[in-house]
Amino acid sequence: MVKTNAGRFFEDYAPGQVIEHAVPRTVSGGERAMYHALYPARGALYSSDEFARGCGLPASPLDDLAGFHVVFGKSVPDISLNAVANLGYAEGRFLKPVYAGDTLRSSSEVIGVKQNSNGKTGVVYVRTRGTNQRGETVMEFVRWVMVRKRDVDAAAPEAVVPELGKVVAPEDLPIPEGLDFSSYDFTQAGEEHRWGDYEIGEQIDHVDGVTIEEAEHMMATRLWQNTAKVHFDATARPDGTRLIYGGHVISMARALSFNGLANAQVIVAINGGAHANPCLSGDTVRAWSEVLDKAETSAPGVGAVRLRLVATKGEAFKLRGADGKYLPEVLLDLDYWALMPL
Repeated sequence: MVKTNAGRFFEDYAPGQVIEHAVPRTVSGGERAMYHALYPARGALYSSDEFARGCGLPASPLDDLAGFHVVFGKSVPDISLNAVANLGYAEGRFLKPVYAGDTLRSSSEVIGVKQNSNGKTGVVYVRTRGTNQRGETVMEFVRWVMVRKRDVDAAAPEAVVPELGKVVAPEDLPIPEGLDFSSYDFTQAGEEHRWGDYEIGEQIDHVDGVTIEEAEHMMATRLWQNTAKVHFDATARPDGTRLIYGGHVISMARALSFNGLANAQVIVAINGGAHANPCLSGDTVRAWSEVLDKAETSAPGVGAVRLRLVATKGEAFKLRGADGKYLPEVLLDLDYWALMPL
């Protein structure tokens, strides 16, 4: 009897399938410390219990993307162990803050499959949900991933491509219970810019860059228990390189965006996202943002800002070529909503 698991291949997925992912994880201050060691994250709400209490929360939550990585990582052995690449995201909502002591688990529903024209791979669409120890959904998101086929001669399944929303409507944005920015401390937060200081269409160069190191990205990916072979095994890709986990690029770009968007404190939704080109060790990641929309919320002193976050190896504000395709130096194009003091 075979005891080991080679992971699922494209033929193993069918719409309607629900997969409960293994190994619940209780998070602590250790995840926060490691997150801040791996990325230049300085958001005050996620660094200080006292600052968080001043904003109406009981304590400082775990960074939104750290919680995302934990939930995402649990899905990898079942969804993307044999992936060529994770391709994109949609309909993401961060429904409840995650606090130290919470135990996270995740499950995924297959909502679409489509074989690629080469007959060797296919795209699998899943909706993944993360829940805490009380059974509350803390986040949900759709992602699609290109997965290898076990048997290239296997018949292609009927293509099912889900219709996904392009943006989470402002009225559907989840606001953390108790959040109140009416007494927000701009000095402690590190920047004076508030919701009213940003204009739709404004672009911000976040200035700084970070060179991705091989050992560092593998440590990060192990931290989130992401076991995808392409991140660790140099023989898993034809060119002998290890692919940087896309979430590592997201967190790096988000942390770099502090310079210019320090008060975009809380990520509440991911409208869409694409890993435009692979990121490899030695690449220097820079980031820029564009303000896509703004909305008021029902929470005191709290506004929402819709942002495009672009991670690139090239120049700021360069995204697509004349052919409409992403430029080769663009690594990430992420569309998200964040909460900011009015």
